[in-house]
Amino acid sequence: MNGRVVGGRYELATVIGQGGMGQVWTGYDTRLDRRVAVKLLSPTALTGPRTAADELRRRFVRECRVTARVDHPGLVTVHDAGSDADDLYLVMQYVDGADLADHLAEHDPYPWPWAVCVAAQLCAVLAAVHAVPIVHRDLKPRNVMVRPDGSVTVLDLGVASVLDSDTTRLTHTGSPIGSPAYMAPEQAMGGAVGPQTDLYALGVLLHELLSGNVPFAGSTALGVLHRHLYEPPLPIRQVRPEVPEALEALVLRLLAKDPAARPGGAHEVYEALLPLLPARGAPAGPMDPTRPFLRPHAPWPAAPRERAVRAAVPDPRVSVPSAPPVPAHAPAPPPAPARPDVAAAVDEAKRLLGEGALTQAVDVLGGILPVAAAEHGEGSPVVRILRKQYASTLMDDGQYRRALPELRRLAADDPDDAGFRYDIALCLEQVGDAAGALAEFRAVLPAFERDAAHDPGRAFDVRRRTGLLLMATGAHEAGRAELHRLLLDAERLYGPYHPLAAELRRVLEHQRRMGL
Repeated sequence: MNGRVVGGRYELATVIGQGGMGQVWTGYDTRLDRRVAVKLLSPTALTGPRTAADELRRRFVRECRVTARVDHPGLVTVHDAGSDADDLYLVMQYVDGADLADHLAEHDPYPWPWAVCVAAQLCAVLAAVHAVPIVHRDLKPRNVMVRPDGSVTVLDLGVASVLDSDTTRLTHTGSPIGSPAYMAPEQAMGGAVGPQTDLYALGVLLHELLSGNVPFAGSTALGVLHRHLYEPPLPIRQVRPEVPEALEALVLRLLAKDPAARPGGAHEVYEALLPLLPARGAPAGPMDPTRPFLRPHAPWPAAPRERAVRAAVPDPRVSVPSAPPVPAHAPAPPPAPARPDVAAAVDEAKRLLGEGALTQAVDVLGGILPVAAAEHGEGSPVVRILRKQYASTLMDDGQYRRALPELRRLAADDPDDAGFRYDIALCLEQVGDAAGALAEFRAVLPAFERDAAHDPGRAFDVRRRTGLLLMATGAHEAGRAELHRLLLDAERLYGPYHPLAAELRRVLEHQRRMGL
């Protein structure tokens, strides 16, 4: 944890991106207890004169307000913007998923229908952006996220529009703004930019998805820009013959040197891509960018269990060669990174829980669990206590799907503890698995009934939930019978005016009126 709080409410956690213009951090909105992304820019370091930095601050806030008015699901949401000490900050929606560069690397070669679907989604975003009008100026795979449902989200809009103006530049005077590999010729020459500039970048991105490489590469930025200006791009079908001719022709039009020779707008590009989109009924797996077209507005696929933070534990199945002897004159190896302090992390989690910052506490506990397991052993009391706290905090934070695997692991290690099975049933109920929750509640009820003489409340709760779940699964008669028996027992033990008895009467009366 960095510990710095910007804008009085956004606590920085870890750096997830860094470049010449600043840093991007994961952070937490301490007021709303949610995860956010925070971009920090240092105008004084990048512009030099103080007056230029002050003007940039004013433009930054003004342009971010314009950006925040662009309403499109494929565009990252801007939550806040302002200045803190010498830095400008932009607070954005935290987007879960993989950036397009990593997605491409994991699926090389990229299926051409995927490339079409990514480009079509980007066209929809660009159409909304250009209507404002705003020009992105820095469209590239690192600024595009592929989410778990296959949809893509464009990042960094608005910052680019502020960074390139006639009056103020964040880079040295005369230097073009953008990434050389994706830069249109007119942008490279410092000329006027417009929607066709973004379409050229889209052409570069699409060429890269289809061929595996950007069309113009080089050892220096000047060399890359020279190729953008004077060399023709390689036709895609020379390296990927299976790519449709129409798609190759579209990419070449997008990469035309003259902006007037490119498509007229993002709408036109989308219409050209439309016949190439996959047909309905084709398979769409997790993180598949065709999914939004094959199953529009479908719920997100169930997320796999989050990858744990890698612990420095050797895999016993892998033979690791011993290191060769180090010569006496060899320089000392760099020190190994310090292992996170488990005790300090536990104290930090307790502090966060005391302050009600559940989302931050979840991240701290989830991050320290693999470290604690490596240090103390998976079956140690320390790890077990941490896992119980992690699962409990996930449930308190409403993250029931993530809590389930932790609870199942705890229940497998201690099958006599009915509390874990009860929590599993609660999670299943919350994620909509009524049949699974019903089975778990029925399995755990005998254990609670044995203790009913001392604490009948838990057994009554399980019976109430069982009756409601029976009705939710269509077994209305069985559910009513269960709730009626529970009503008689509650009135006998607590009296007719107890809240539980009153609630059960309301439910049964509602069922009677509905004729169920």
